Amino acid sequence: MQKERPLSPHLQVYKPQLTSMLSILHRGTGVFLALGTPVLVLWLLALAGGAEAYVNFQACFNNWFAQLLVFGWTYALFYHLCNGIRHLFWDVGRGFEIETLYTSGKAVMLISVLMTAVTWYFAVSRLGGAA
Repeated sequence: MQKERPLSPHLQVYKPQLTSMLSILHRGTGVFLALGTPVLVLWLLALAGGAEAYVNFQACFNNWFAQLLVFGWTYALFYHLCNGIRHLFWDVGRGFEIETLYTSGKAVMLISVLMTAVTWYFAVSRLGGAA
């Protein structure tokens, strides 16, 4: 009798690696950016529509959930940018050594978090954004 075996790699036995998690995150942030882009377009249209249209649009973002989405969109933008630069190095055949893969992956995570923090620091404290 033949024993039924799971397809390889099975999620219950597969050990996630940093590179695979970063790849999944890159795809996820790309989807999140694509979903957030219409909101950005509406914001620009409200900005072009005058003060009243802009104030009305901004009123939609005076709650914590909308601000959390914008914060996540900001992180997604910076992560996708940093990881995209990493991919450009791969496109020319550089950075495929295991140590370099892990170092660049950790750098992408750190730099994207720092860029998000700096952006929100300036948006909230220097430009008078909502906190």
